[in-house]
Amino acid sequence: MLILRKKTILNLILTAMLLFATAVCAETVEYDGLIEPYVVVDIGAPAEGVVAGVTVDRSSSVKEGQILVEMESSVERAALEKAKAMATFDGEIGLQKTQLAFAKRANGRFKRLEAVANHDKDQAATEILRVGHRLKKARENMTLAKFELKKAQAILNRCSIKSPISGVVVERYVSPGEYVNNQPLLRVAQIDPLRVEVIVPAQVFGRIFPGMTATIVPELPQYGEQTATVTIVDKVIDAASSTFGVRLELPNAEQQMPSGLRCLVRFNIDRYGNQMKKVTARNDKDQIQSYKDQIQH
Repeated sequence: MLILRKKTILNLILTAMLLFATAVCAETVEYDGLIEPYVVVDIGAPAEGVVAGVTVDRSSSVKEGQILVEMESSVERAALEKAKAMATFDGEIGLQKTQLAFAKRANGRFKRLEAVANHDKDQAATEILRVGHRLKKARENMTLAKFELKKAQAILNRCSIKSPISGVVVERYVSPGEYVNNQPLLRVAQIDPLRVEVIVPAQVFGRIFPGMTATIVPELPQYGEQTATVTIVDKVIDAASSTFGVRLELPNAEQQMPSGLRCLVRFNIDRYGNQMKKVTARNDKDQIQSYKDQIQH
């Protein structure tokens, strides 16, 4: 019973020390931030041409791999049909196989006839080699035709512009019938997750680090407080403003929160920095061990 009481007292002391250390070392700071899309992509065409159709409009939700724009592709489709036909033509291979079989039979007959001159026998044997090479060439042409079919299919696929990300259409720049060269067709933004950018003073450098969490308070109160995770901390401080940038990742699975909102970013940071935190932790361990020794004795 006495040992159990000692353990209980020890646990209470440890809990009180941890709470005290947290209260002393923790500091809450707030900075202005901006909620942005995680990725913004200007989607363009891989080659110049005429727009045949656009399947989405501004604010449309899109999935990765979804076809957004169709380019005029009559020439590419015709080239694909030709390539398909060429890849199936095997008449030359059949012809060369037949000639090879005939050359082998003729060579066999010449070998059995003693009255045939050596020149004719040599010519019959050579004909087998010649036909064999023509058969190999026909098969190589068939292989090349299959590669041309894949190439024609790839060229046609380029006429169907797909979304590289899942998100929403921010801007639509083209309509059917327009000729495009280098200009973007659509702008698509990924809003799950969102990105929060915040500029913080150099005084807190080393006390904000990737992996720690922060509270996001959007300027529109209906979205309430959210929790975001730090993903990037700049390692270079801007000398002119004595600040550095921090990026956080904010989940938005339901895509309810819009990007572009201003917000407050609230950090709970160590008041004395990481080095003081390590020193405090070592001192706490020494004090805890001292309490353990006192209770045990």
